[in-house]
Amino acid sequence: MPAKKYDSSVEPDPCPNLVVERGPSDKGVGNWVPTEKHRLLWEYLHATRNAWKKWPNHVFIDPFAGPGRIQVEGEKGTRDGGPVVAWRALSETAPFSQMLVGDLDPDRAHACAEGLRAVGAPVTPFVGPADETIKSMLASIPPRSLCMAYIDPYNLELLSFSLIQALATLKVDLAINFSTMDLQRNAELEFDPKRARFDGTAPGWRRDPDIVKASKQNLPLALFSYWCGLVRALGFEHSKEMPLVRNEQGRAIYRMVFFARHDLPNRIWSDVARGPNRAFEFD
Repeated sequence: MPAKKYDSSVEPDPCPNLVVERGPSDKGVGNWVPTEKHRLLWEYLHATRNAWKKWPNHVFIDPFAGPGRIQVEGEKGTRDGGPVVAWRALSETAPFSQMLVGDLDPDRAHACAEGLRAVGAPVTPFVGPADETIKSMLASIPPRSLCMAYIDPYNLELLSFSLIQALATLKVDLAINFSTMDLQRNAELEFDPKRARFDGTAPGWRRDPDIVKASKQNLPLALFSYWCGLVRALGFEHSKEMPLVRNEQGRAIYRMVFFARHDLPNRIWSDVARGPNRAFEFD
């Protein structure tokens, strides 16, 4: 089957009575969710479909899955959420043998699982904080499985490094949406130990020499580089392409970072992520 581009057309909602993600304002998520985050996830999985075929067990992991359905601001209908996008990317060629999805809210976790079941996916939902549910997720994965973890928290405080450490025990690729907006707004404030919002994300960051000597302008980049170094120390390397996702006002909100233990997945991610205005930068 030849490679194809992500089709952003709206699939019918198989469970229209269940909860839908409409963003923090409840007016709908930004258009960048399907056109940036979901497109890149789909295109990477589709581009690696032949590698997935070789593994009897291949598992998708999303501990911040939400309800599995989104509504974009200004649209009347709804669209697939991240886990459903991932399932559709491989469903015709190398369908995941397990879809493990989690959310703090039981209704959202249930909705995500029901939506995945409706399109034929073998799914198990988990309810609770991501750094706790990940333990149960890992316990359900058979040995010698190939895994894809999609990590998409609302802010950096939820991006626990212990979560990444747990995932590092697997044969896994990591696609992480890193909140550059949170970093830009709060990096300097987080030097106050009473706040401690980034301490779980990047343990020891306040003592790093490059961070300590960084100017106010360079502090976010220094902290991001330190975090990347922590993940690399677990045996991963990151892709050279780290697409910057912007909101409707043009403000940088996420850096999409991909980690793998081998060069080929990183090169494939770079290929699908490369495009205009995707240079590495911080606003």
